[in-house]
Amino acid sequence: MDLALLAKALVLGVVEGLTEFLPVSSTGHLILAGELLDFNDEKAKVFEIVIQTGAMLAIVWEYRVKFRRVLGGLLSDSAAQRFALNLLVAFLPAAVLGLAFGKLIKTYLFHAIPVALAFIVGGVIILWVERRERPATVQDADDMTWKDALKVGIAQAFALIPGTSRSGATIIGGMIFGLSRRAATEFSFFLAVPTLVAAGAYDFWKNRALFNAGDSAMFAVGSIAAFVSAFLCVRWLLRYVATHDFTPFAWYRIAFGAAVLATAYGGQVSWSSA
Repeated sequence: MDLALLAKALVLGVVEGLTEFLPVSSTGHLILAGELLDFNDEKAKVFEIVIQTGAMLAIVWEYRVKFRRVLGGLLSDSAAQRFALNLLVAFLPAAVLGLAFGKLIKTYLFHAIPVALAFIVGGVIILWVERRERPATVQDADDMTWKDALKVGIAQAFALIPGTSRSGATIIGGMIFGLSRRAATEFSFFLAVPTLVAAGAYDFWKNRALFNAGDSAMFAVGSIAAFVSAFLCVRWLLRYVATHDFTPFAWYRIAFGAAVLATAYGGQVSWSSA
């Protein structure tokens, strides 16, 4: 058993869990952390996507009552059917575009400089959204129509660009399209379930030849760390959005992206995949 590899898996799992549901880009943080840990080959890229499933399970556990109610009412409850339809509609844009352009995105954008630029651009967009007047027309995620869900799904598709942030795109996109801050945040959580499961399963199956039975410990450590840290983060974020906006995350993104660019061009850090 490679203890150094397990330590890297633990660190990346914590990074994934802490950043998956915040508007700061988990993929971007994982790419940069992988660079610093010298864990950035093709196997590492698949690992980073698969352990998102661990973070997703934190949402399933946190909202287990709601998911149980929806699954139990799919054949008879109109509210449950509408909720499931909304998730499907919102899931499709990113799924279709990911299948079409996933390989190109991994080849050209899974690098430090594009990630840093996406961090900065995303931060500027968050600042713009938070400073404009936007009366919310949808207060609760259960009140969304399929058109609301489609708009959020289109916003999520922008998160195919690493560094953009899936949660950031869906939350901020939802707010632009009339969702309240809490409704946008909760729907972003719910949408993570089909999105992260599909992405992790597809990427692992497509690249299964890279792995062997000995890698199971690495995936277990990363996924468990992602679950625990994501659960704590989700609990905190739900309390945070009740009384705060996302401006601090915007400034964090801008500062973090600028630091990566500065260290890359100044030579302080050798971003090998920049």
